Amino acid sequence: MTEAYWSGRLDFDGLASQATQLKQSAWMLMRDKGIDLIPSGDFSFYDHVLDMALLLGVIPERYRQAGYMPHGENDLSGAEGIELYFAMARGSTGGGGRTPVPALEMTKWYDTNYHYIVPEITPATSFKLFPERLSNYVTESAVLGIKTKPVLLGPFTFLSLAKPPSDSPAGFRPLDLLEELTSVYSEVLEHLASWGVEWVQLDEPSLCADISSEDIDALVECYGSLGSSPSRPNVCLSTYFGHVGETMHALVDLPIEGIGLDFCAGPRNLSLLEEAGGLGEKKLFAGVVDGRNIWVNDLRASLHLLNRLRPLAGSLAVSTSCSLMHVPVSLDDPDLEPYIDPELRSCLAFATEKIQEVVTLQAGMLNGEDSIEDVLEQRSLTIANWRKSPRVVDEAVRHRTAHIDGDALKRRSPYSVRRKIQANRLKLPSFPTTTIGSFPQTPRLRSMRAARSRGELDESAYEEEMRKEIEEVIRVQERIGLDVLVHGEPERDDMVRYFASQLNGFALTVNGWVQSFGTRYVRPPIIYGDVSRPHPITVGWATYAQSLTEKPVKGMLTGPLTMLFWSFPRQDLKLSEIAEQIALAIRDELHDLEEAGIAVIQVDEPAFREGLPLRREEWQPYLDWAVRSFKLATSGAADSTQVHTHMCYAEFGDVMEAISELDADVISMEAARSSMEVVGELSEAGYEREVGPGVYDIHSPRVPSREEIRSLLEKAAAFISRDQLWVNPDCGLKTRSYSEVIPALENMVKAAQDLRMEGVVGERTNR
Repeated sequence: MTEAYWSGRLDFDGLASQATQLKQSAWMLMRDKGIDLIPSGDFSFYDHVLDMALLLGVIPERYRQAGYMPHGENDLSGAEGIELYFAMARGSTGGGGRTPVPALEMTKWYDTNYHYIVPEITPATSFKLFPERLSNYVTESAVLGIKTKPVLLGPFTFLSLAKPPSDSPAGFRPLDLLEELTSVYSEVLEHLASWGVEWVQLDEPSLCADISSEDIDALVECYGSLGSSPSRPNVCLSTYFGHVGETMHALVDLPIEGIGLDFCAGPRNLSLLEEAGGLGEKKLFAGVVDGRNIWVNDLRASLHLLNRLRPLAGSLAVSTSCSLMHVPVSLDDPDLEPYIDPELRSCLAFATEKIQEVVTLQAGMLNGEDSIEDVLEQRSLTIANWRKSPRVVDEAVRHRTAHIDGDALKRRSPYSVRRKIQANRLKLPSFPTTTIGSFPQTPRLRSMRAARSRGELDESAYEEEMRKEIEEVIRVQERIGLDVLVHGEPERDDMVRYFASQLNGFALTVNGWVQSFGTRYVRPPIIYGDVSRPHPITVGWATYAQSLTEKPVKGMLTGPLTMLFWSFPRQDLKLSEIAEQIALAIRDELHDLEEAGIAVIQVDEPAFREGLPLRREEWQPYLDWAVRSFKLATSGAADSTQVHTHMCYAEFGDVMEAISELDADVISMEAARSSMEVVGELSEAGYEREVGPGVYDIHSPRVPSREEIRSLLEKAAAFISRDQLWVNPDCGLKTRSYSEVIPALENMVKAAQDLRMEGVVGERTNR
């Protein structure tokens, strides 16, 4: 739908009409399942944080100057508003009297694989409510006779997620503007009350992260002001992704009607609530159905938890732990998932099934356990049978992980020695150029994969087509002048799913789509059992690509942490144990690539920062096993093998020491949208290895100019020495077209060549 609008196949009215139909179908589904408080406002054309930014008028001046608000100062709900919205989300190439403009920064939504657009807040930001963007929360459901509970990002979290531009005054925080923003939220509540809304949910997941006493005081003042509004609906402050810790006592005393707590990712919320003496007369929205994983709920255990919670609140509503945006839609139709066997299927619950679990638990809580005893007994039997399944445990895998020794976690020589050996083998110029891995997934490639799946293209014909595509990708890179090439990954529909399809212990869905960002959806694999590699996965494709060129071709692997976090993990093992199993499988693949003569091997870990817990006290245990898993996967490499890794779209400043401990020879990182911010962080941390800060944003249709890329490289060279710097895009190129990729890469190579000729040298600031 959205991409049809971008391509011109759908006009604004058609886009809005289809969006309304989608929202209404979801509301009717929840109504028919028996949900009492049906949420609205959870639909987005791109990102719900960006939706909130436009609702509140948080629009950086450059978008106005580029011509995106010439007539829309009072109404952002129409076609002009959506053009502004998409320009902020993904940048714009200009046209129609407008000038090109880059996108806002994008980063990870807490510890998930969802990416949000980062609001940009300055000391001069003036908030302004655009109520016409709010009215759809109510009017589109009213025509169905459904009264919804609007869900909006709360004011504290909105400002916590925002960032000031780099030229902002020292010490300024967006949270400094919480008082001004609170008055606009009061307007929001007044509008909703005037439209007959009875409950509104304000999401404040940032309360599950570390929060200072000063910020707790600011939160109390904010919600004290909102609670005293003379005309407003009932307000539920909802938290998720962890426990609220030191904030619990403040939540108990807020002058609002409801509190939402996550008892799946935050089991400690129970003891915190008990220690605080409960919520008094407030309604507790108890998140006991996991909104982030796809395993069935242990209904009997959840019902017992609910019974413990009942005396701790004035009333109790059963809820999911968070939004269901993190799980696939439905298992209702077996034809949608024909390859999930019945035993595994019986243990899974997607969004539709989780809605039913909520309704079932609510009925059991209200009518007594006996009223749902048949359902409880069947669920307990299902879970018990699965845990005893021989498919779950592989004794050979367990034996191998139990006998990992210290030598398996260390490269043979220190980096200073390896670097000289690799330089002699690869003979690369200064500012070596490469890409992150994937090349455009063209309609032809997708149609061939689909034909293979339907049995219309046999394996030998398919492999021949893939070889043709690989050769073309190699020739394109040679013509452009890249230094280290890739085979383009035409055989892979997804960097995690491809490996999961060839590892024991993983299951795949056909239609288990989950949003990653914007219109980019993925199908996370399901880790159901012990993981092992039955055969080599990438060696044939990599060696074929290398046979076509004298230049080095990177072997491309997905790291253990990304395989873990971008899948739905099993719940009977610690995450660290699952990661070790995957790491050993990747270690075997790396060894086989090396034996086949591949000199450069990239082990991607874009999820490394994503796995960091929200609370600092839990960081070090995670970082210890995360680093261990990566080193287990890569430390078997010879000194002459250059090991790369890649990370993107996250805040890396807090984990620089751990990134250094990974002991990769080269790291490439997203840096274009944040204007090389990460390079300064690497410099401050004393990072000594080679770095490829991304020089253009591959999630935007814009083609960056040679001058723009050169400017970014010069900025990087002010922090990192010349002989450390690589030149590459932010991420893989699979979502872009060749018409965008080729000129962008040509400009990138020319910018690198300019700096080689001019001898630009950057000295690191910490030496």
